Amino acid sequence: MDAERIVSRDPNVMNGALVFTGTRVPVDTLMQHLAAGDSLEDFLADFPSVRREQATAYLELALEKTKEAHARSTG
Repeated sequence: MDAERIVSRDPNVMNGALVFTGTRVPVDTLMQHLAAGDSLEDFLADFPSVRREQATAYLELALEKTKEAHARSTG
């Protein structure tokens, strides 16, 4: 999935926070839910405007970025 279909940033939407494209749901909200022990299903039930594909694609992107940062710091 293209990054533009996953997340977007617009100064006129949620003060420029990174949100799931087509929604006003900040991606930080997903991370906060998961950190609190909520499941992805719980998050999606609370924020039905976010598609499962967007949430899982964002998590995959975040994991890839984490792996890249780790490789740079240890390489």
